[in-house]
Amino acid sequence: MSVEPAPSLRDRFKLGLQAPICLTWELTYACNLACIHCLSSSGRRDPDELTTAEAMGLIDEMAALQIFYVNIGGGEPMVRGDFFEIVDHAVDKGVGVKFSTNGTRMTKERAVRLAATGYVDVQISIDGTDAATNDAIRGEGSFAAATKAMDNLAEAGFGEFKISVVMTRENTPQIDQFAEIADRYGAQLRLTRMRPSGRGADTWDQLHPTAQQQRDLYRWLLDHPKVLTGDSFFHLSALGESLDGLNLCGAGRVVCLIDPVGDVYACPFVIHDDFKAGNVRHEGGFTTVWRDSDLFTSLREPSSAGACASCGSYDACQGGCMAAKFFTGIALDGPDPECVFGHGETAMAAVPVALRPGPSIDHSSRVPVTLGMPG
Repeated sequence: MSVEPAPSLRDRFKLGLQAPICLTWELTYACNLACIHCLSSSGRRDPDELTTAEAMGLIDEMAALQIFYVNIGGGEPMVRGDFFEIVDHAVDKGVGVKFSTNGTRMTKERAVRLAATGYVDVQISIDGTDAATNDAIRGEGSFAAATKAMDNLAEAGFGEFKISVVMTRENTPQIDQFAEIADRYGAQLRLTRMRPSGRGADTWDQLHPTAQQQRDLYRWLLDHPKVLTGDSFFHLSALGESLDGLNLCGAGRVVCLIDPVGDVYACPFVIHDDFKAGNVRHEGGFTTVWRDSDLFTSLREPSSAGACASCGSYDACQGGCMAAKFFTGIALDGPDPECVFGHGETAMAAVPVALRPGPSIDHSSRVPVTLGMPG
């Protein structure tokens, strides 16, 4: 009697889990930078953001769900006055914290405090290996501030923090230099894909890597398997050998995002009303949204290859990134806009730029931003 093979881990994840593997939580839309590729269009604080008490309750719910860790971001999460209170409560509850910061608030004292706190991982964001490249994206003085933050973490003996880079047309040629910076600090390099969401929708056409740069990046990643990507580049697996990772879109299946006001979105890169599943303030909290929302239920249903059905590489790339398709106006069952075979470019050409969806809310600051470490 024949025995049906057990479903692969990827196939099981497509059906969704009782709790997300990766929960991203944007603590605030407030930010002292104005990065031109910011996926959440951050800048101004939303006056309705979750209170400290509500944040603590949400952490309690994460602990009850046995969520292993939470990715905290923003905006700039360290501008919240209760940032350390939130982090300490999560650690006390057994929920690990990985947080991303632009480094401008990472003083020596705060670096020492984080080094003494277990179960916390710090990620410093830079987008160039020099001030000229980085500051063109993140703002004047941001490279110096991030470098100072890394110095402070190293001096405090934090250990292996992460250096996060959004790959662009301008910094892709610097990829070896990024690795050298990480090695110099004893840090781990994490590369992520630029998505055309938030302010990135306005700059994506000019900033996203060229087709040749994508191929060069693919080969580089194969040669550097210890570099983290968070499955950002699974669309490149269509080139041949699969990159390390799940190689699928985990939106609403294994990942999701909670924004500063408690709205839950299927994907950290699609902060748009079309992908909002509910709010943690409603009855049943986050648990009910994750397990019972109509949106997440639909995303966990088997999907067809759509326009990619005739492509022999669909099993490798799974049609690519939902966020990248949505914000370039391509149907969700269409090809990734950066499809390695050029099908995405054809699909985009049929969609006028004016008809591409924009962010539901723009939180960009209306006043000039300032940099500098607090005293």
